[in-house]
Amino acid sequence: MTHCILIGAPVDEGQRRAGCLMGPMAYRVAGIARTLTELGHSVEDRGDVVPPPPRGETHANPAVHHLPEVLAWTEALAAAATTAMADGMPVFMGGDHSLSLGTVAGVTAHAKAAGRPQFVIWLDAHSDFHTFETTTSGNLHGTPMAYAAGRAGFAPLPPFPAPVPEANICMFGIRSVDPKEYAALKSTDVIVNDMRVLDERGISAPLREFLDRVRAENGMLHVSLDVDFLDPAIAPAVGTTVPGGATFREAHLVMELLHESQLVTSLDLVELNPFLDDRGRTAKLMVDLLGSLMGRKVFDRPTRSY
Repeated sequence: MTHCILIGAPVDEGQRRAGCLMGPMAYRVAGIARTLTELGHSVEDRGDVVPPPPRGETHANPAVHHLPEVLAWTEALAAAATTAMADGMPVFMGGDHSLSLGTVAGVTAHAKAAGRPQFVIWLDAHSDFHTFETTTSGNLHGTPMAYAAGRAGFAPLPPFPAPVPEANICMFGIRSVDPKEYAALKSTDVIVNDMRVLDERGISAPLREFLDRVRAENGMLHVSLDVDFLDPAIAPAVGTTVPGGATFREAHLVMELLHESQLVTSLDLVELNPFLDDRGRTAKLMVDLLGSLMGRKVFDRPTRSY
């Protein structure tokens, strides 16, 4: 049994299409707590994080928008994440993906204090590897992974507390990368399993390879699940749709393999925009995927021997 700590992160300022701030409530209405309790886990809902007042920071890149608000969210969510990690498994209900500037910082600070390496699996259509300096859209939901990797270009954010080693980051399902992100990623050891890799190799082999490394190093694993990891045909409630995403069964297989690994220590559910949904179908699918991550099965199967 896992003690699951639900934390609402109604962040809407990391992109320009309003609606993600309604995500935490949509997850609650879709039965996220009930799903977890039915699987035998204990659930504590700590409500929604409230950020401090924005301080008016600016950036030389004129495209960057809502910087003070995003920095305030980052500070508040990092603190909430660090506190929650000491008590159980936090599930951050977003909110756009800029929330991961804070959540990954917080869980990584906890891993550093525990003397364990941090790993991140990024389930997303996008690499989110811009910095505040390279973004042309100014949407800061496209920056968390570069920040977590310790790259320069994030002032006035403080340096990342304990940069995640590049080889400990696995991007999974990527299919939309800007030229500057591509150039940056080419010079790193970040593992990029784009849809071409998944088409050729399938889901399980590359995922198992990464999980085997996490296990071998006694790592802590943060999973960040973006709605746009999924194909928009099954998950329309996202402002950044990219065709060709994971199918219903592929997504559930990812979650089932993550559950079988017993390595996941924290989770983001991000970019749900209920305003764009069809009678809650995307919110319900995301909650169903969480169910698979936390142990829902059709048939019990022998645990894989490692």
